[in-house]
Amino acid sequence: MASGQQLAEENVLRFMAWMASKTDTDFRNMAMRGVLSRTEIATECGFAKSALSQNPRIREALKRLEDDLRERGVLPRLTAGEDAETAPLRPPPGASARAAREAERLSRLEQENASLKAENGELKRLLERYAVLQEVLAETGRLPR
Repeated sequence: MASGQQLAEENVLRFMAWMASKTDTDFRNMAMRGVLSRTEIATECGFAKSALSQNPRIREALKRLEDDLRERGVLPRLTAGEDAETAPLRPPPGASARAAREAERLSRLEQENASLKAENGELKRLLERYAVLQEVLAETGRLPR
């Protein structure tokens, strides 16, 4: 079983990989109340939501990401005295009920797609490892140490 530090490091790597795999449109679709949805991030990364606030490296990386997204205009700017946790709920401009449902459905499908791609990559990596073992076993008749 992995220690807490190993698990924290693994979570940081997962978060960084997740962050690199997203586009501005993906980030825009997961924005809620002026910040990225913590629940969606944790679900897509495959760790508990608490890791986003308890792991200082993830917390700092997420803050830098949101600041960068604000600079690029993906997330709305915070007003003076307002922080990310108390940002008011602002509907997107020109949003209708149907458009909101479609955007939510699209977001869910994109999340599922990203999750399946990550899982597929992990399974391919594991399969590659066992393919090498199978090859060695077939050639020598012995398992390597």
